[in-house]
Amino acid sequence: QDPASRPPTRPRARTPVRRPPERSVPPPAGAMPVVCEPASAFWGMMGVSSAIVFANLGAAYGTAKSGVGISSMGVMRPDMVMRSIIPVVMAGVLGIYGLITAVIINGKIKAPTYSAFQGYAHFA
Repeated sequence: QDPASRPPTRPRARTPVRRPPERSVPPPAGAMPVVCEPASAFWGMMGVSSAIVFANLGAAYGTAKSGVGISSMGVMRPDMVMRSIIPVVMAGVLGIYGLITAVIINGKIKAPTYSAFQGYAHFA
């Protein structure tokens, strides 16, 4: 027979492999719980402190630069001094944002179950 004249065959359906249900086995009596290494909490706290430090350094730099701008605005255009206060407020908001970020990260640090991945992620 010519292969082109044969009716097309359907592939067979694969039967799924049956696996027994997974059962959670309780730990033996007297077994120690799994505890993560203490260095991970160090990296998490470094993330908290770096969030506060760098946000407030940026806020201080922004306040200083906008303070210079306010001073020059007071000399050149005294009628627009109040408008130039907006960058000072924005720089203060940056410091508050760093504080909020640090509080959120600090709330996620739980000592016995805090993994190294979480510590490095909060540091980054």
